[in-house]
Amino acid sequence: MSENLELEKTLWQAADKLRNNMDAAEYKHVVLGLIFLKYISDAFDELYQKLEATKNETGADPEDKDEYTAERVFYVPPQARWKWLQGRAKLPTIGKDIDEAMDSIERDNASLKGVLPKDYARPALDKQRLGELIDLIGSITLSKGGNGKGKDVLGFVFEYFLGQFADAEGKKGGQFYTPASIVKLLVEMLAPEAEKRVYDGCCGSGGMFVQSEKFIELHEHRKGKISIFGQESNPTTYKLAKMNLAIRGIDAKIELGDTLMNDKFPELKVDYIIANPPFNISDYNINKAETHKWKFGVPPTGNANYAWLQHFVSKLAPYGTAGIVLANGSMSSEIATEGEIRKAMIEADFVDCMVSLPSQLFYNTQIPACLWFLARNKTETTKFRNRTNEVLFIDAREFGTMISRKQRELTDNDITNIADIYHKWRSKEQFAGYKDIAGFCKSANIQDIRKNNYILTPGRYIDFKQVEEDGQAFEDKMQILTSTLSEQMQKANELDEAIKNNLTKIGYTV
Repeated sequence: MSENLELEKTLWQAADKLRNNMDAAEYKHVVLGLIFLKYISDAFDELYQKLEATKNETGADPEDKDEYTAERVFYVPPQARWKWLQGRAKLPTIGKDIDEAMDSIERDNASLKGVLPKDYARPALDKQRLGELIDLIGSITLSKGGNGKGKDVLGFVFEYFLGQFADAEGKKGGQFYTPASIVKLLVEMLAPEAEKRVYDGCCGSGGMFVQSEKFIELHEHRKGKISIFGQESNPTTYKLAKMNLAIRGIDAKIELGDTLMNDKFPELKVDYIIANPPFNISDYNINKAETHKWKFGVPPTGNANYAWLQHFVSKLAPYGTAGIVLANGSMSSEIATEGEIRKAMIEADFVDCMVSLPSQLFYNTQIPACLWFLARNKTETTKFRNRTNEVLFIDAREFGTMISRKQRELTDNDITNIADIYHKWRSKEQFAGYKDIAGFCKSANIQDIRKNNYILTPGRYIDFKQVEEDGQAFEDKMQILTSTLSEQMQKANELDEAIKNNLTKIGYTV
């Protein structure tokens, strides 16, 4: 276990003890708001110290807001700085002090307007516990030795806490958080590159964007310079996304609103789409004026799955690709117009890969899920081979490991195995190393899909994995099995007789 994860777990256990009787959904904003405040205060303080040390040489003013704007650092006014607040943590007015701190930060930073939580003064929030929480969060930098290292750790802590709150909230948690292993799988398969555009029209707390930046940094050994666009309909979740991205130092254009009814990026075309829209939503509306989005057919009123798929198709640049999480039913549904829309999408050659996922991956539903990978253009490029009229099917239902009684997680090895087979299949250089694997993957053509009535369930195409023979003759196996059965039946008869005798002794006849 990494040093960071140990710290994160310790902090979560300590913070959770302070929750008292407060609901996890409510406590989430208390904690995450303070972590964010600590982060921007640490970032401000780091630059403040540099400006203070060089002001005689450069003429810089440590209290000049423009100095911070130029370095893409949030300006934190004196009454909102962590040291000042922590010094007041034991006072009964600490809730009011934090609310005023949040207000002042929003006034001085236009991008944070309306984003920060400001309900710390409410009577129901125990001020003693609030003070203890401030002291706990204030220890993060110290635990990493200071010198600004704690500022980086705060980003990981924020992300870890998001996942823990999602787990604590159960079904409601799924509304703002996609489990990390699913996000990582999507990003590993799409393999986003720097200097590209990434979009998520139902971005939740922004986990897809964070992982995309991490991927680029890991593979290109530099901070990911990608342009990020997101939209979220839930105002509370929208605020979490803004804070989550800010705390990781990620520039992003995130808008609030109903994507299917009021698209905030009507002209946007992107290189990558990574999204987990809500499953099987029946209460939704579309903007029927956006006829260019519904070219494969008007989605049915009772299910939004194919509205989301078509919306994402409309956002793809000429060589754009998309990875989308949907319910398994989307792969085979014939309800209303869904079958015809799916047929039209396949015949237009937008479907690149389908992945069946294992059960119990999500906090908010036990509905089996799958991944749709879409490609605007499957012809040959410098990186990819010509995949016209081909679809890769992957069955990952047996993957993953249980991390709790209710929750399964894809391991790093699982993610690597799934992503690697997709990369080999579509790669010009690696395709020679690709082969169909019984029980796991199959490359099918349009004729195969037509024969299956345009159903995209991987199990329809992937060959069954043969059970390895143990070398024992059938007759020998049957002899052993029948002998074992005979013994078990004999024991059952003996138990029946014993029960009858015991009942007789106490006056009951069977």
